[in-house]
Amino acid sequence: MANYWVRVALDVPLEGTFDYRVPAHISAQRGQRVIVPFGTSKQVIGVIMQRLEQTDVPVEKQKDIIQLLDDLPPFSEDWLALGEFAARYYLRPIGEVLLPVLPPSLRKVTAYMGKTATSPVQRLDQRVAAKALREEKARTKLLKAQAKLAKLQSKAAGASALSASTIQNIAQAKLTKAQSKAEITRTQADSSIQDEVQLSEGEVVQLESQEQLSTSLTATSPEHGDEVLSIQHADGDALSMQPPCGDTLMNVIPKSAPELNAEQQAAVDRITALQEFKTILLHGVTGSGKTEVYLHAAAQVLAQGKQVIFLVPEINLTPQFEQTLHARFAPLYGVESVAVMHSGLSDGERLSAWLAMQRGTARIVLGTRMSVFAPMEHLGLIIVDEEHDPSYKQQDGLRYSARDLSIWRAQQLNIPVVLGSATPSLESWQHAKTGRYLKLTLNQRAKATTLPVVKLINTKKLILEQGFSAALISAIDERLQRGEQSLIYLNRRGYAPVVRCTACDWTSECPRCSVHTVLHRVPGHGHVLQCHHCGYVARAPFACPDCGNQDIRAFGQGTQRIEQSLAELFPQATIQRIDADSTRLKGSAQQLFAQVHAGEIDILVGTQMVAKGHDFKRLSLVGILNADAMLFSGDFRAPERLFAQLMQVTGRAGRHLADAEVLLQTEYPEQPIYQALVRHEYERFADNGLSERQQAGLPPYAYQVLISTQDKTIQKAIESLQTMVALAREHLAEYLEQITIYDPIPLRIVRVANIERAQLLLESPSRAALHRFMPLCLQVIREHAPRLRFTVEVDPLEI
Repeated sequence: MANYWVRVALDVPLEGTFDYRVPAHISAQRGQRVIVPFGTSKQVIGVIMQRLEQTDVPVEKQKDIIQLLDDLPPFSEDWLALGEFAARYYLRPIGEVLLPVLPPSLRKVTAYMGKTATSPVQRLDQRVAAKALREEKARTKLLKAQAKLAKLQSKAAGASALSASTIQNIAQAKLTKAQSKAEITRTQADSSIQDEVQLSEGEVVQLESQEQLSTSLTATSPEHGDEVLSIQHADGDALSMQPPCGDTLMNVIPKSAPELNAEQQAAVDRITALQEFKTILLHGVTGSGKTEVYLHAAAQVLAQGKQVIFLVPEINLTPQFEQTLHARFAPLYGVESVAVMHSGLSDGERLSAWLAMQRGTARIVLGTRMSVFAPMEHLGLIIVDEEHDPSYKQQDGLRYSARDLSIWRAQQLNIPVVLGSATPSLESWQHAKTGRYLKLTLNQRAKATTLPVVKLINTKKLILEQGFSAALISAIDERLQRGEQSLIYLNRRGYAPVVRCTACDWTSECPRCSVHTVLHRVPGHGHVLQCHHCGYVARAPFACPDCGNQDIRAFGQGTQRIEQSLAELFPQATIQRIDADSTRLKGSAQQLFAQVHAGEIDILVGTQMVAKGHDFKRLSLVGILNADAMLFSGDFRAPERLFAQLMQVTGRAGRHLADAEVLLQTEYPEQPIYQALVRHEYERFADNGLSERQQAGLPPYAYQVLISTQDKTIQKAIESLQTMVALAREHLAEYLEQITIYDPIPLRIVRVANIERAQLLLESPSRAALHRFMPLCLQVIREHAPRLRFTVEVDPLEI
């Protein structure tokens, strides 16, 4: 057989794909990964996109593939099609789409090289098999232990009353001790940690996994009802608990699931009745039980043998949802039925999750935006919680929207997709109003509680005590007396946003960016100045660097300063701050939220990390500080973002308690945003916002592309954009009738890390016209100005 070629997608900063020669003895397929040479000495991993019988690459430049990676089956056509669409729509090379979403070990050449010369997949499988073997041995020993205990109990039955009681107490004590030790091992990541249970006749049973012990102790427990339990053996048979027979909702929802109210049940019925593609906008007030609607709909889909993708906007929301999913579905489908996917996982965790998804072991994938690329072969439903959240938009590399790709993927597979939010994006709301989306509404809270009362505190003429009004201080004190929790929301981390000299007006500015540095308190290091854009850090000065004045002051408030002030105002209270600074370590956010849920915290101080998705049972007061900062932003989406943030954090109050309050300190109580918040009127706010957008010709009534450049000076950056505009007008004038090209301008924050930045906005009332023009425009720029460097963002969220 003659040689042939393959077209390979690589994650390199160059356009297009690359052709490589395949030796005749190798059979390469579309979707397989290969190791190929790139450049003079580099080796990289790529994905085969096409098999070729001939190539345009000159013979002297042709290169052979180095190795065909067959430790995984080829990626499916559906998954490749998703990547190809994302590359076309977001105007990026296909390699920048497919490779970054893979676990790092599947795209690193070093993972396949070295002394072992095996693959990371094989190594992981070997570890799993070894663990299963150890667990099987532990299971055998546990069965012997149970038999020993049964023998003791039998002996007790024929003994005297005193002896029987003594033997029975000993047996019960051993079981209690075993259960106690099992709880200790529950927190251990290494399954090889062994507990010893000493039985009466000196027999020692070594327990190598908590799962095996809990299985032995609970498999025959009457509280588990009719669940059928099977143990994972080393040969891979009988991997997990088997679901009950039947296909009714009663059979696929565990008895522990809360009963739905009429609105929730109607929503579930509408979702599960769909047998084809439809985008559903689930609009429910905060606390209306949208999560239960998701879970009941997912249960129906899982009962049909299909899979579910569940997207959440932030990593810190995954632990509580993971716990809920495991509690709900692990008894039916096994502990491996839920996989988690986000950037905070270790390389090994990501690989394990990926394999579970691709092999079909995982039935539900829970994760952040990258989860839209989960390699699920039998998808039946996609859920996007908090669909309005800007975190679903990637801000570097492939600047995709996970929400929008979820809709495309659902359409591709002809399945429903549910977008849930208490404050839907105006784009989604407009689609629901026009009938493009099916809107389902939850108007009532799931619990027998009312929405919190929102009160505006006009601070224009008030004297504040450390940033707090007397009304807010009194409200916090009242909650402390009642044993309830309070949340103080301030979407600004650090101690203070700026340090200023009272004599010469010097302000703390980043030497590398056109922004102020933020004052932070660092334990053990005192106060430092930190740039939130480039990471610059310097010790805070004791005197003004310009005039020497020692009366320099911190102006404004961040979460650290609020935490300190609350500690001074309420020394008897337990106060906890949750923001990006206090949750840097892996698992720290989960631990802090667990303390709040357990009722160990009296006052919680937080940023938008605490504003969404959390169900605090004892929280009855929310205080909102410094919301006015976003009122005068130049971004046309700022009002929408502010209203969504305020509605979300407002919804944390009173989910389980009556008489909940939200106190918002503002100097502009007459603002329509605040007035809509007081009345909980999302619909009126959204309709007014859409009317303003329509009059101004802004999204969703127009479509945009943003081109950004950066250079050593802002003049050079703008000149680069002007060159692009001139080339487009010269070569593509016939395509510009429906497209507006605005003048290049500097970004709001011009300089970051000593690089000046500028942007160019293109806009059109026709999505099709804009997307016909953009590929041609980029081709012209590459041909006539190949040295220009720029980034393209389709459907930008920030301008």
